[in-house]
Amino acid sequence: MKGSTVTIRNVTKRFGTVSAVSDVSFEIRKGEFFSLLGPSGCGKTTLLRIIAGFDDPSQGDVLLDESSMLHLPSNRRHVNTVFQSYALFPHLSVYENVAFPLRLKKTKENILSERVGHYLDLVKLDEQKSKMPAQLSGGQKQRVAIARALINEPSVLLLDEPLSALDAKLRQHMLIELDAIHDEIGITFIYVTHDQQEAISVSDRVAVMNEGRIQQVGTPAEIYETPTNQFVATFIGETNTFNGSVESVDNGVAVLATPNAGRIILGSSAQRGVSVGDKVLCTVRPEKIRVTRTRPENIAGTNCLEGIVDETIYTGFLTKYFITTKTGALVKVFKQQVDAPTRDAGIRYGDTVFLWWNTQDGFAVEVNKP
Repeated sequence: MKGSTVTIRNVTKRFGTVSAVSDVSFEIRKGEFFSLLGPSGCGKTTLLRIIAGFDDPSQGDVLLDESSMLHLPSNRRHVNTVFQSYALFPHLSVYENVAFPLRLKKTKENILSERVGHYLDLVKLDEQKSKMPAQLSGGQKQRVAIARALINEPSVLLLDEPLSALDAKLRQHMLIELDAIHDEIGITFIYVTHDQQEAISVSDRVAVMNEGRIQQVGTPAEIYETPTNQFVATFIGETNTFNGSVESVDNGVAVLATPNAGRIILGSSAQRGVSVGDKVLCTVRPEKIRVTRTRPENIAGTNCLEGIVDETIYTGFLTKYFITTKTGALVKVFKQQVDAPTRDAGIRYGDTVFLWWNTQDGFAVEVNKP
């Protein structure tokens, strides 16, 4: 496995009286595609700049393969950064932009030419090598920036929101290409983004940040299916949340009494050690809820609520339903379009419907003991 292990150890960064990063610790494994995910201002770019050596931490340490990097200036750390703004030299061709780091090192021309050719081929820009940056699309400019960062053969590549300036379709295409590049060269990628779909699409693991602190580190599936708190549950994708108190626990099944959704059953996989009297916030993803006009005949092992359709939003591959239950809860339900509209008239505004989901699909994200 190529690349290096990066260890963040109790890192804090203060700007005056404001802490942008607060006592953050985690480890990024060698060769991993690791994402720092969070809303604007959560500290993820500050943390990336500390790893790169552009900023010093107020306290804590950053290690590359168990060796502290804090004493090294940015140009002596075996890491390179790809910026959101591309930072290409407008007066240099694609070839010369990629070759620039090697020219600074006075690399012999035959070696330089071979390596530039290799990395231009890697990012599929060999036929564009004579063009100037102004002649390139946004996606092509970003690929030039990636090739220039990789030509120094760093142990770690840092990517600071590299796709945010691109339109949605091109961003998705570039994300696939970026993942393919990572698979081919195998070094450690640290990717900063505020886009949840980007992070969970390509990452081996994700660190979710908020207000300068790490909320959860895990695989995309762990982050999505078993969030550790309300912030992670609501920030990653869309979800429904219900607050209530635990009425009973029997054979690993908890009954939660909620003020606006009646009684909700949490199966054993969702309990997280709840006890009678605990105050619980539970969540269930919209795609795990089924919606029908008739009450399901066999509701054993399910939660079932009755409600009225307030709104439907057709997005092409799925329809989003916003339903108010008889007890006053607003519930989101996502139904994938597997049938043509002419074959299935669908559920419409104002319909009375039944919402039901498996008791194992709800998850207790926060438990407060009395």
